[in-house]
Amino acid sequence: MKKLLLSLTLLLVTVSYQARSQSKMLFNGKDLKGWHVDVPEMDKDANVKSPFLVRDGLLVSLGKPGGHLITDDQYENFRLTFNYRFVGKPGNCGALVFVSTPRALYEMFPKSIEIQMMNQNAGDFWCIQEDITVPDMEKRRGPKEKWGVNGDKLRRIPNLTDGTEKPLGEWNSMVIECVKNSIKVWLNGVMVNYGYNATAEKGQIALQSEGSEVEFKEVKVTPIKSLSK
Repeated sequence: MKKLLLSLTLLLVTVSYQARSQSKMLFNGKDLKGWHVDVPEMDKDANVKSPFLVRDGLLVSLGKPGGHLITDDQYENFRLTFNYRFVGKPGNCGALVFVSTPRALYEMFPKSIEIQMMNQNAGDFWCIQEDITVPDMEKRRGPKEKWGVNGDKLRRIPNLTDGTEKPLGEWNSMVIECVKNSIKVWLNGVMVNYGYNATAEKGQIALQSEGSEVEFKEVKVTPIKSLSK
């Protein structure tokens, strides 16, 4: 029995080490290498500055003007992890997965599924020209005939829990796990949302500038080996 337990322990340590060694830091703490900015106002006025910058080793979204910081690379079957906190006052922001066509909604939001970070709503799904299914869909999303992925359709799918966000100034930990066309979300160690049958299963990753200043650190992506071939 002792030999079996030792073998299992070694196996778990090996798997954990391999997972860590395969992880890729998306933010190096120095610059925004590996990302590009998509801010519509910057196209119209050369004097408008990017709302995304590096400050004291942190990735910062100033919140204005509105736009997105998008990875150059695409990802599928992955775990995205990062820590974030609002600066000054709590507000709105989001992380997007399965990102593809830029400015596909309201000439601002890229085609994607957003994992909401808005204060008191962190973990909600927002469908942006892509869709996803969750348990108790009509109870959580509203009348089926009003569902949709654009315009005034019901695009929001509320999260499963309340009270999981940290007080202003403290760091929140978010984990977003995407395997094929499913998405699971944990906030501060609590699973806050789960969806499946998404209309996409790969794409870029993006962070928002959406009205509030937010700091990010330890932004990392880890590949997940799919169980089915």
